[in-house]
Amino acid sequence: MSVNHVDVIIIGGGASGLMCAASAGQRGRRVLVLDSSNKVGKKILMSGGGRCNFTNLFVEPNNYLSANPHFCISALNRYTQWDFIALVEKHRIPYHERKHGQLFCNDSAKDILAMLLAECERTQQVTIQTHCQIEKITTVNDGEHRFHLQTSKGQFACQSLVIAAGGLSIPTMGASGFGYEVAKQFGHQVLPTRAGLVPFTFSDNIKAVTERLSGLALEVSMTAKDSTCFNENLLFTHRGLSGPVALQLSNYWQLGETVQVNLLPQLDIASWLKEQKQQHPKSLLRTQLIPLLSKNLVLELQTLHWPSYAETPLAEIPDSALLTVAEALQAWQLKPSGTEGYRTAEVTLGGVDTRELSSKTMESKKQKGLYFIGEVVDVTGWLGGFNFQWAWSSGVAAGEFV
Repeated sequence: MSVNHVDVIIIGGGASGLMCAASAGQRGRRVLVLDSSNKVGKKILMSGGGRCNFTNLFVEPNNYLSANPHFCISALNRYTQWDFIALVEKHRIPYHERKHGQLFCNDSAKDILAMLLAECERTQQVTIQTHCQIEKITTVNDGEHRFHLQTSKGQFACQSLVIAAGGLSIPTMGASGFGYEVAKQFGHQVLPTRAGLVPFTFSDNIKAVTERLSGLALEVSMTAKDSTCFNENLLFTHRGLSGPVALQLSNYWQLGETVQVNLLPQLDIASWLKEQKQQHPKSLLRTQLIPLLSKNLVLELQTLHWPSYAETPLAEIPDSALLTVAEALQAWQLKPSGTEGYRTAEVTLGGVDTRELSSKTMESKKQKGLYFIGEVVDVTGWLGGFNFQWAWSSGVAAGEFV
């Protein structure tokens, strides 16, 4: 069987893979992108509710989690959010800013995918092959090529091999552990993986509470055991707690730990309750709280935290009891039984150990010509466009050297 020879093969036609292909193609490299699914860029198309939160105005290294936290700095500094925004503007894609510096397409995530494909086509150096299963990767040393790939679409040889196969999140999109298997094949350490940016689930009495409150959203602050804190919307669901604040905190939460919810972060509740007691002595506690929260939530909290004072006028509730209520509202301790897992996770935490990669080029320190980019690497961003920015930055970092 004849072997097709190219300069670069990129396994994975997602955000990082397409960005790398465009970057390498612009250097005149002959690039082949291989993807197992029926079309490339599926996660781009579904992201941001179909509007694609493609980057963030405030990208900093501390927006990323990694066992090697300095690793991401080089790539993020060399291809910044401003570089990607300039590319979006060059393609005249209308976009808007939402809170916390998040940038979204005005129309559709399809605009971002079309832009990446146009950048690949512009070079006339990039070929994309879908429905392609990788069966075997071997190393060769004929002076010109380092890797030989046996696939469902034939045999290929290349000088540089880029693994942009993504993580384990959203298996319905074709996610698999393929990239980790390749890393292990070439002697790389893969750090333990788990679902990230994912809703919490409960198995105790809170599960029934979240079911009854399903659909309710409110702005809260939520804190993990390590004191990491986020202020965002919390959404009650049939399965537990979701919304941006829960997703953000899930990256910092470990099984068995509690999380703390402040339902009224803008208020000093203890002082406020004492004021209500003086100003509205005959009123019930729930009557004063309902304007601040929602009636259904207050009734659930009443059952959980002050059932014996439910029908007691404020004047007759001891200050010590009001302090206990204040603590329950501002430091509500909840213990998730788990998360919804990879099925709904937006990202995968962990992955290829970055200590074995060059932070400048993404190249393996163990196998010349082998590169790892995007989600397969142990770099995970916050919710809000940070993971896409890592895809663009790591893709360009490798694309400039393959």
